Amino acid sequence: MTAITEPLQIAYSPCPNDTFVFDALAHGRVPGAPSLDVTFADIDITNGMAERGESDVLKVSYAVLPYVLGEYALLPCGGALGRGCGPLVLAREAEAGGTSHAFGSGGLTGRTVAVPSERSTAYLLFRLWAADTLPGPVGEIVVLPFHEIMPAVRDGKVDAGLVIHEARFTYQNYGLHKLADMGEHWESTTGLPIPLGAIIAKRSLGTETLTLLADSIRTSVRAAWDDPEVSRPYVMENAQEMDPAVADQHIGLYVNEFTADLGENGYAAIRGLLTRAAAEGLVPPLGPNALDFP
Repeated sequence: MTAITEPLQIAYSPCPNDTFVFDALAHGRVPGAPSLDVTFADIDITNGMAERGESDVLKVSYAVLPYVLGEYALLPCGGALGRGCGPLVLAREAEAGGTSHAFGSGGLTGRTVAVPSERSTAYLLFRLWAADTLPGPVGEIVVLPFHEIMPAVRDGKVDAGLVIHEARFTYQNYGLHKLADMGEHWESTTGLPIPLGAIIAKRSLGTETLTLLADSIRTSVRAAWDDPEVSRPYVMENAQEMDPAVADQHIGLYVNEFTADLGENGYAAIRGLLTRAAAEGLVPPLGPNALDFP
């Protein structure tokens, strides 16, 4: 196998699931693995980096795959899929004795909604949900970093917010309530797990390096599962003052069997999401072998 002499440039989020998955690999504890030069970035940033070809390896939204699979290959591990872990639409609590913040029967029709990225899987799931359930189009869409969305809803800067990650566990602390669960809608209409975040790597790295990288990520995941306490300092250092119990919930929800290997159901979920989205005109169609690895 050809030796890899330079560190691979990789960008992923500082969220607990990513730091948990990559802890052993990022710190040189996977024998024979390529070394990494890590950049932390929000998902909207990494999606843009992928479209510009700016890093060797990236954590991106599955929704961005149709735009980048010419240059990048989808790795069969390391990402985030699952059940009961979908994005939520949140609004302020209804006022006592009234429903002013529940929007009545029109739901979000004509309302301003904050989203983490217009190329995010969360937004794609939201658009599919809205097409199925709302009587009319949503109003203005505002893109905000995911950690700014709940404060914006709380403060009345937007009518509702589409949230991801640990917001599932903390939104009530902001006086918010759940209008809808995108994951519940997806699972009830398809029976498939929810595809959220993917790991992609440049095809130009070559088959040997891509295979080594995938094997190394699997080893890193299993090392974190075998001894979670080893990864805790890296997780908490980057968790933006998150409560350790919330970080553990986050990891438990988003790091699962699909993180170690997408498997048949994982690939079916990805194809299902992107095929349905393409049929709605939301993304370009995938080629027949676009998801093949390596």
